[in-house]
Amino acid sequence: MTSRSRPAFGAILFFAGALGLGLYFTYAAVQGDYGLFRRAEVEVEKARLAEDLARLRAEVARMENLTHRLSDDYLDLDLLDQQARDVLGLLRADEVVLK
Repeated sequence: MTSRSRPAFGAILFFAGALGLGLYFTYAAVQGDYGLFRRAEVEVEKARLAEDLARLRAEVARMENLTHRLSDDYLDLDLLDQQARDVLGLLRADEVVLK
């Protein structure tokens, strides 16, 4: 009588389950909601938003400067003249408009 040793079915099932779990967690770590690819997307979006914030802060600083220059405490006559020309379309009597 020859007795062949066969692998235990439980051991095969255990290693297949461990391999499946390992593959699932590897996939989740790379592709999941909190994975590496999502992190890269968030970093790119963070950089874009930082650029937008810097641009908006510069715009706010420019507008604050213009507002200060037209305030009652400090009046810039050249800026007032420019705004009157741009907004109201005013001209001096000695100017000629070319279109």
